[in-house]
Amino acid sequence: MELKPIKTEQEYRAALDEAEKLWDAPEKSAEADSLEVLAMLIQAYEEKHYAIPAAEPIEFLQYVMESRGLTRKDLEPYIGTRGRVAEVLNRARPLSLEMIRRLSEGLNIPADILVRRYETRHAA
Repeated sequence: MELKPIKTEQEYRAALDEAEKLWDAPEKSAEADSLEVLAMLIQAYEEKHYAIPAAEPIEFLQYVMESRGLTRKDLEPYIGTRGRVAEVLNRARPLSLEMIRRLSEGLNIPADILVRRYETRHAA
């Protein structure tokens, strides 16, 4: 397969097929080099045509809780009282910079996701 930018869905499918054929190429071989370049071309096409939207901070935090088996009580050291945790998770109060720092450090999660803007509910 000629290595060139992938522009169509058909070229993308062909590139995936070729990558699968090259998958077990011996390290430092010409085939392994071709696979590496092909993977970069595939990644570029996927980023352009199959982009995944950025995570929303509260949804991301809820995902982290679910995947790690954490409860709201487990967030209290990072966010504050039980009521404060509820306010944040229910979007009645935004995450503060200090909360973001503690969550990032304490749970080892990326702060750049937590600092993104998100909608909060306004009290009626």
